[in-house]
Amino acid sequence: MQEAAPSRTAMRVALRRAAHQIYDTPIVFDDPFAIPILGSEGRAELRRTPDPAPDQKQRPFSIALRAHLVARSRYAEDQLAHAVASGATQYVLLGAGLDTFAYRNPYPHLHVFEVDHPATQAWKKDLLAESGMSAPPRLSFTPVDFERETALEKLQSAGFDPSQKTFFAWLGVVPYLTLDAFRATIGFIAKSPAGSGVVFDYGQPRRVLPPHEQLAFDSLASRVALAGEPFRLWFTPPEVAYELEEFRAIEDMGAVEINERYFQNRRDQLQLRGSGGRFLTAWL
Repeated sequence: MQEAAPSRTAMRVALRRAAHQIYDTPIVFDDPFAIPILGSEGRAELRRTPDPAPDQKQRPFSIALRAHLVARSRYAEDQLAHAVASGATQYVLLGAGLDTFAYRNPYPHLHVFEVDHPATQAWKKDLLAESGMSAPPRLSFTPVDFERETALEKLQSAGFDPSQKTFFAWLGVVPYLTLDAFRATIGFIAKSPAGSGVVFDYGQPRRVLPPHEQLAFDSLASRVALAGEPFRLWFTPPEVAYELEEFRAIEDMGAVEINERYFQNRRDQLQLRGSGGRFLTAWL
């Protein structure tokens, strides 16, 4: 990410969540704030996008990528529900982007901490103000540069209590980190009380993908690099499990499992394709 600029990826992700509310039936991830939070420029881009083709074979905003993003958000909030049922009182979004959970929070005793790069967080606040969305009382904004700062000190200054059971969502961040930054954040999370957990997504390295998926990998990697946010970090499932040895339970899902959970019996072709992207939840 460029130093003083907000994340371009955050808007691309938000546009696809918003497109899901318009183009896909049934909805997998229902978010009434997905369109308002885009701001006037984002909403204009959404309106400029052509309607789906009648045969449904071509869809706006890349149907497979959109499926990945909305399933990722749905999966994270499903896992959060399990954490809250087990006593979690804090939800920390590491790299929150334009996530809107804090505005839909149904849990009276859950405090939400949005952690993000200072430039991205300032941009989000501008979009919220433009859209007339006031911050709810159980939300704390916490600006942190993941590559240069640790989250704990900044979180504590925002009211975070490390002694309380906490659930962390780390979506769309891991591929952009160095291994050292990944390990530092996992080490911080691993100090949380028993029953805490983390959900994140990660990509598998190019070398383990079949040839046709390597082409898609190269295309996506090129696009994000041109946007100033290059991919840096990949894992195979055994490699990521090794990094999470302090956690007692891990669920690691690939496209087949994700499609079975969220995209069965659909007629609109909304589903994940390929084997590169995975969702993971780890519990202490």
